[in-house]
Amino acid sequence: MDKDFYNQCSSEKLGWQPEWFGASGFDEMLVDAVKKWQRKLGIKSDGLVGPQTFRRVWSERESKISTFEPRPSLADTNHLVHNGNFYEIKWDKVVLWDEPDGFSCSEGTYSSYAGRSDRDPHFFVTHWDAALSSSSCAKIMKKRGLSVHFCIDNDGTIFQTLDTQHAAWQAGSRSWNHDSIGVEISNAYYPKYQEWYVKQGLGERPVMSGVKCHGSKMKDFLGFYDVQIDALAALYEAINRKLGIPLESPTDSMGRHVETISPAAASGRFAGFVSHYHLTKRKIDCAGLDLVDVCRRAKNV
Repeated sequence: MDKDFYNQCSSEKLGWQPEWFGASGFDEMLVDAVKKWQRKLGIKSDGLVGPQTFRRVWSERESKISTFEPRPSLADTNHLVHNGNFYEIKWDKVVLWDEPDGFSCSEGTYSSYAGRSDRDPHFFVTHWDAALSSSSCAKIMKKRGLSVHFCIDNDGTIFQTLDTQHAAWQAGSRSWNHDSIGVEISNAYYPKYQEWYVKQGLGERPVMSGVKCHGSKMKDFLGFYDVQIDALAALYEAINRKLGIPLESPTDSMGRHVETISPAAASGRFAGFVSHYHLTKRKIDCAGLDLVDVCRRAKNV
């Protein structure tokens, strides 16, 4: 058997890289490195990254992902993770799930796609969390048995809580979850919480007035901080660059942002970035957030 060819085919199918084993290419050095790693774990030492070896190395990376993060010598860049592989995000405040102060999703609260070829989501769902902070959001989701890939905190910090190879339970239906990635942007929503934000030194949130969703005028509610929208645009740009989700959102015939259900999004035919209410009339998040503008910002990140 040509072990170099086998490993190259395995890498293309499953998404791993020679660097995972400390090698630089598909050659005899990689085979030897894989054998050494297999012996350490007490599994068959044949130098081939088959399904069993891949599942073991993938699990090890996922549990300690930040220790594998590339550290460029010339620039301090931040990274997100898809299928165990890092890619750059142009944002200065990013925390991965295993880092200090990071948040992780509990097993049994998402659909695992570990050990499979790259998941290929085609849309991205934007939520607000109706919580005071991303920390509160993470605790609530654990209690409810839900999950999400990203959280954006009040100060614009982006938390990645789950490898986007997995399908988080965040959009609603099984098909929506399977085909999407999601983010929860921290915002307690109700104006009565404005005083809490001020006391925390975060400043006042904008108050959203006259916003309509699904054809009905909403009561005044709290909006997002500018830094959160900037972080969202940076996240959109990174997701578009890595996974190819188009920087588009549902619009009307005039190209304007729409704040009601999108039949194309609800049926799974839309590729791009949506708010939760674009999928169902039972949701109103993120009313008042113009995704056409966010996508435009993302193109200029």
